[in-house]
Amino acid sequence: MDSVARFTMIDENFTCDVCGQEVSKLEYSARDHCPYCLHSKHVDINPGDRMCACLGVLKPVAIEKGKKDRYKIVYRCEKCGMIKKNVAAKDDNFDKIIELMANPLKY
Repeated sequence: MDSVARFTMIDENFTCDVCGQEVSKLEYSARDHCPYCLHSKHVDINPGDRMCACLGVLKPVAIEKGKKDRYKIVYRCEKCGMIKKNVAAKDDNFDKIIELMANPLKY
């Protein structure tokens, strides 16, 4: 089995299930979380495939510094408990990112 996650480019507008904000496309990559509250939805098995039946809320629980000084948001699904990571977007609420960095949860 291929151990590298396949990426399907789906960049679309959506309404955040947590904060209710209307979220616009990212335009330079696929939007995978709300830039206002940083929450996401557990819809993918591989990035962008929309094949996960869970549909739970992905709650941001930590921030990791990744390659090229990019930050990754670490999520825990409130329904199934799975841990997921997504690259932070340029327009994410940086105050929320700092809050997560200052008070990280153990995951």
